[in-house]
Amino acid sequence: MKLSLFHLLLLGLKSNALLLLLIAFESGMALGAPDGKKIYETKCVSCHGQNGVGIKGKYNKPLSGDLTPNQLAKVIEETMPKEDPGSLSEADAFAVSSYIHELFYSSIARERNRPARIELSRLTVKQYRNSMMDLIGSFRPAAIPSDKTKGIRGEYFKTRNFNKEDLAQSRIDAEVDFDFKEESPISGKMEPGEFTLRWTGAIHAPETGYYEFVIHASHAVRLWVNDNNTPLIDAWVKSGKDTEYKGSIYLVSGRSYSLRLEFTKAKQGVNDNKKPKVVQPAFVKLLWKKPGGPVEICPGEYLSSTTLPEMFVSSTPFPPDDGSLGWERGVTVSKEWDQATTEGALEAAKYIAIKLPEFAKTKEGDAQRIEKTEDFLKKFATKAFRRNLQTSENEIIKKVLKEFKDPQDGALRVLVWVLKSPNFLYRNEGQGDSVASQLSYTLWDSIPDQQLLEAEASGKLKNSEGLNREIDRMLLDARAHEKIRGFFHDILLLNQSHELNKDASRFPGFDPKLESDLRISLDKTIDQIFWEKESNYQRLFLEQDLFMNERIAKFYQQKPASKNGFEKVSFDAGQRAGIITHPYMLSMLSYSAESSPIHRGVFLARSLLGVTLKPPPEAAAPLAASLHPSLNTRERVALQTKGGACMTCHGTINSLGFTLERFDAVGRLREKDNAKSIDSNGWYVARDGKKVTLENAQSLGRYLANSPDAHRAFTEQMFHHMLKQPTRAYGAETLEQLTLYFEKNSLNMRQLAAEMARMACSANAKVKSREVSKQP
Repeated sequence: MKLSLFHLLLLGLKSNALLLLLIAFESGMALGAPDGKKIYETKCVSCHGQNGVGIKGKYNKPLSGDLTPNQLAKVIEETMPKEDPGSLSEADAFAVSSYIHELFYSSIARERNRPARIELSRLTVKQYRNSMMDLIGSFRPAAIPSDKTKGIRGEYFKTRNFNKEDLAQSRIDAEVDFDFKEESPISGKMEPGEFTLRWTGAIHAPETGYYEFVIHASHAVRLWVNDNNTPLIDAWVKSGKDTEYKGSIYLVSGRSYSLRLEFTKAKQGVNDNKKPKVVQPAFVKLLWKKPGGPVEICPGEYLSSTTLPEMFVSSTPFPPDDGSLGWERGVTVSKEWDQATTEGALEAAKYIAIKLPEFAKTKEGDAQRIEKTEDFLKKFATKAFRRNLQTSENEIIKKVLKEFKDPQDGALRVLVWVLKSPNFLYRNEGQGDSVASQLSYTLWDSIPDQQLLEAEASGKLKNSEGLNREIDRMLLDARAHEKIRGFFHDILLLNQSHELNKDASRFPGFDPKLESDLRISLDKTIDQIFWEKESNYQRLFLEQDLFMNERIAKFYQQKPASKNGFEKVSFDAGQRAGIITHPYMLSMLSYSAESSPIHRGVFLARSLLGVTLKPPPEAAAPLAASLHPSLNTRERVALQTKGGACMTCHGTINSLGFTLERFDAVGRLREKDNAKSIDSNGWYVARDGKKVTLENAQSLGRYLANSPDAHRAFTEQMFHHMLKQPTRAYGAETLEQLTLYFEKNSLNMRQLAAEMARMACSANAKVKSREVSKQP
């Protein structure tokens, strides 16, 4: 019998008893309800232990997770106890789930039992490479930006020389992919028999790793990448019949690098004007092979006319960061990592020492060479340590320089000391690290720039106006764009190794080049939605248009897109659901010939709804379609996972994955699978215990756009990516308060990132209500 609040008051109970009854009333419990503690001790403790810590040999893992009491009760009712699953009533299961959820299962219970703390962490591999690049780059001239037009600047000279008076035309070329045959590059302005071409600008690296550049050229050619002195490819003195030239270089993702390509149709060093000229065919093409990608023409999407200085790129191999909690953390310190930091320090120190005249602005014979070198090293150490140097540290630099006759040798020793120091390699969150450093690593994964350091020194970061101004500025920087792109790559599983090999007989034309184009299309979609003014999370799942180029449009049988690159095209109007139905995602989460509701369902549950899924007890290959020729994909999956133990997780996985069954293994819309009409119905049990019916991909997209579960999962994953710390370390209620902030601010993703940056600077690491900074 349930009691109303009115009846409780009439009873005239004492305050403590009344409070307990009110709690029972508010939680919907009835007097005389099952005793969760007693049931747990009778039915569960033999496997899970007194406080859910587990029993060796029976259940070794702690009993913890992020299911709500309602969700947990459903699992308990269907699968527990192990020796007699299904024997507990619905009321018993809910009583047990409520008891363990409050005592030790939930994140708040774990916070209470074992308060989390901000972990001391080293730089992650990405932070290390970025910090090295920006630290050394801060002593070089700034980039000269160009307009936002994609493509590289081409200069067309009508002789073999690069003289200004011989310049026939300067223009922006979308790509370097020219076959002039026997014709002039610019009819009427240049002779077809002799000319020289030069392309200058920058190339953006979307991935970290070794890039192979390939030139196809009929005549003399040379290429510089991130080095204005030594060509990566040098075939300027051409002999023989070779027309293909290659060179490899290591590049870090999210950065642009200087690029210069020169081509001449003339015999270098030979004056043959008196000989009769025979016009030979001419062609020049610039291709590349990204890490794991195909050899293709360098896309105009990655080219610009920006002028950049040389950048130091650390190519020292590092062991991978710890990703066991779903995000990269700098918490593991091994012999391999320590050795890598030594090799990385030596690599950078040698690079700087060789170029010391450039950095210290001195040279041999300079009477102030030692003083200038010392001044440079002190500035370098200050930026590396992200704080002012102590007196003892200044003395070390001075002392070491005096020990060496050649300042270059002394500088090498000091540089290794600085770059191996814990002051450079470790972060100090919550332990007095500067606000500038907290901001820069939260938004850029790198050291503070000079403007940020000056803002901190002047006290501008101590008030909300100055802090918000710097956050707004930093979010416009390319490094912030790269960090946000990395976040989406993490949650969409794009950082994992994928080869979208498709059955050529089923999907002719789906090749590595199309795969590369689809990846660009997905990145452009995410970039546009996140960086527009509204930065609206819901658009990620409601967008109906697709960025297409000519190749994508042809394969998916859409209206031809622009031949000059990517443009947005209406795609299966009313049938798509943003990024979850983007062809790249659907292809990635499929087999070579068939769709995979399980892969798609796992992704939706874990990445977008924040559901914790246990790994399967053993890997199982999918049922082959050839063994069940009468079944479609949904029927085969249902057959394979129909066991009670499987359905603990697959009930959620399958039902989510089935909503995308109207899309085949390459993301094309279909009405039938194996000649059968497709059933795309599914469901999901939310954290509040309500069962949501999902009819198809559009229904799923609308749910994800508006679901508190999805908002919470997105917030938590962004926090992990931005701060590299668990939310609980900043307080038990941090995640709930940040999610509420997100929802109250129209689900503006950029404002959420800014709030997290403010939080990283907060001395007491608490979420407070702050004025939302306005983005331009």
